[in-house]
Amino acid sequence: MSRQTIRRVVMTGSVAAITATGAWYGAGLKTQKQATEAVEKHREVTAEEQLALLNERRGQLVGKKMTMERKLAELEARKHGATREESKFGRERR
Repeated sequence: MSRQTIRRVVMTGSVAAITATGAWYGAGLKTQKQATEAVEKHREVTAEEQLALLNERRGQLVGKKMTMERKLAELEARKHGATREESKFGRERR
């Protein structure tokens, strides 16, 4: 290989390495900045806002719990001999 070809390959590899390193470093900085902003945002939330957020989340979880309990009751009814339709209405076969 000629000297110019070697130089071209080295320069191309160097530029690619520098570009990749810069992109990786920039992504790390962005992630770190977002994490810092999230922490700051969390600190700025007042007690009333936190309470409202927690109550909203609690409502969502209670809804999921009720759904799971209903499904579990239907499954138990089917396990004890109810048909699918009967398990939805809480009636079992006689």
